[in-house]
Amino acid sequence: MRPLRAAVLVPAILVLALAALAGLFGFAAPAAAADHGDRLDRFRELAASRLGLAQIVDTDEPAEAFREIYALLDDEIVENLASGGPFASVEFLQDRLDTFAEAWGGASLRLVRASGVLVGAFMLDERSPANSVRVYGTLRGEAALLSALYREGRPSVHGGGADGAPLVIAWEGTMSGWGTRPLRVEWLRREGDRLRAAWSTAEIFPEGLLARTWSVRGAEVRIRYEVRYPGWAPGCEGQTEQEDVYRISPAGVARVARRPIEPWHRELHAIVQRLTAALAARDESTVTALVPDRGLRGRLPAGLQYAPACDAREGAGDAVSVAAVADGQRPWALTFRRLGAGWRLTAASPVLQ
Repeated sequence: MRPLRAAVLVPAILVLALAALAGLFGFAAPAAAADHGDRLDRFRELAASRLGLAQIVDTDEPAEAFREIYALLDDEIVENLASGGPFASVEFLQDRLDTFAEAWGGASLRLVRASGVLVGAFMLDERSPANSVRVYGTLRGEAALLSALYREGRPSVHGGGADGAPLVIAWEGTMSGWGTRPLRVEWLRREGDRLRAAWSTAEIFPEGLLARTWSVRGAEVRIRYEVRYPGWAPGCEGQTEQEDVYRISPAGVARVARRPIEPWHRELHAIVQRLTAALAARDESTVTALVPDRGLRGRLPAGLQYAPACDAREGAGDAVSVAAVADGQRPWALTFRRLGAGWRLTAASPVLQ
């Protein structure tokens, strides 16, 4: 569903064989192999010193901390692009990057051709804000690094093929214990000789996006994500989430659909919030509307408050038990049922301790 590499048209072993033949017949300078060896040796030194693990998270300027690491990778790619022929193929370059990734241990260095350029998705550690997407191509007739983005998470590249699909970058963080993970999606658009992020989910979710599932198909980006609201608790099932669909066009990005998932939970807790606020304010009209049973209303303490906990659905889900506490932190169980006018409190009692 989220392809990372383009289909390999030429087996890597054939590309390497062609590269070897090219060297035998003088098509490549011997210095290229020496430079590769020098860069790889230096990369191994950095890996052995664990520069990354020492600075990968605890740094205010992650790009600066990893400048030398990325400079080595950039030089390796740009030099081979300048050599042309089989040395400039994705297969040959990926084989080179694999040796660097192996030296680092745990790194992911992937390269794909998209939108007429080479795009590298480089992850040194999922936690690092210095993971990078780097774009290589031609600048004033010479091979060069065109653009570089630095973000936290594992980057992957989507679209940008011959079908005209937009070039989309996704950055995935570490999965939580309840199946969601930080996600940032960006659309890269060409401007002159460079590519820049023309749109990002960070603009819509400035405090971050925790996604359960997501996909990129052509010009369509679909994301299902957590929604935080009063009554939400980490790790509980059946809570309200949303699924957005965004469509990318030359004019920009527009949200074309939004679907709520389990909307009842947010609706229920809006009622819980109204009820506890009305009890505290002694708002009898609101309490009467939300608690039809007069006897039950008389037993409710004014200091009743919602207690963060997972709710318990009863039967087919028309009744839900919600945890609460009264004065002195004494636990209560509140049962709400979905009636014609919406969720209403139909039972409440202290919980024996």
